Amino acid sequence: MSDRLKVGILGGTGMVGQRFIALLENHPWFEVTTIAASPRSAGRTYEEAVDGRWKMDTPVPEAVKKIVVKNVNEVEAVASEVDFVFSAVDMTKDEIRKIEEDYARTETPVVSNNSAHRWTPDVPMVVPEINPEHFDVIEAQRKRLGTSRGFIAVKPNCSIQSYAPVLTAWMPFEPYEVVATTYQAISGAGKTFRDWPEMVENVIPYIGGEEEKSEKEPLKIWGKVENGQIVPAAGPVITCQCIRVPVLNGHTAAVFVKFKKKPTKEQLIEKLENFRGLPQELELPSAPKQFIRVMTEDDRPQVKLDVDYERGMGVSVGRIREDSVYDWKFVGLSHNTVRGAAGGAILCAETLKAKGYITKK
Repeated sequence: MSDRLKVGILGGTGMVGQRFIALLENHPWFEVTTIAASPRSAGRTYEEAVDGRWKMDTPVPEAVKKIVVKNVNEVEAVASEVDFVFSAVDMTKDEIRKIEEDYARTETPVVSNNSAHRWTPDVPMVVPEINPEHFDVIEAQRKRLGTSRGFIAVKPNCSIQSYAPVLTAWMPFEPYEVVATTYQAISGAGKTFRDWPEMVENVIPYIGGEEEKSEKEPLKIWGKVENGQIVPAAGPVITCQCIRVPVLNGHTAAVFVKFKKKPTKEQLIEKLENFRGLPQELELPSAPKQFIRVMTEDDRPQVKLDVDYERGMGVSVGRIREDSVYDWKFVGLSHNTVRGAAGGAILCAETLKAKGYITKK
């Protein structure tokens, strides 16, 4: 019998669910044993359920092809077969909040890619290199839910991954005002160019709800746990525009920053190159060895060349230069469905296991 933890994927037939399954193939700690999706997919093998709509570059892993998809709404039946679940369900926010709490109340930890619980005060929203201490709020959440083992943890929005880690590394210089424009890939909408031909040679200057997330979610990540809930930080103030561009994978950000303390370029680069977090210290399976890479070429980072840096789990930063209005500006790039979605959630689960929050049932 495998000593790996048994994992269920909720919403396993969608694009993020597929990314979870692709990334978890041959994972040393986790084994996908259960896949749940909407009632229309339930009862079919996973291979049948994703036939004609598998969106990953790699083929469907052999180990999951014959798994019979369960109805995600049959919570007890799904939960009884797994040690914890990843959530990538496609439902309304109210439905997601309810079903994730229902799973948690079966004493099944839920590590979610969804946004529904990101602003629940006792639900940790974590980038493991930045704020793993926020997992401490789980004890208060368990009291609210009436659980001893079950809980919900979430990862933040894909749009912030290309600049929030950079700003975190630069916190000693006290950034206080940030302007960010993100150029976001179509896979962030769960699409490919085959699904969305209108995006070919097109730019859409609006992504519903994305700008608010991009401005506010970093503040929760930088917040503090107080009295059983996470209190967001007051700053730095971020204003953001989010634009959909004709790229399959990879979110790019152009960012301008004002600092209270005035760093040199050498100091900024040193902070980025030496930025490490708990995943690097623990050498977690999905952790990038070098989280943030500084690129000195004028034309980097580029999506085609750099999106898969550190297997899609690293952040590439370039064009660090002084600005005539703000103090400094830079361009960041991150993989939106790896670091920004499934990969980030997997790294959260690895951190939770390492900290003792996820164990065998």
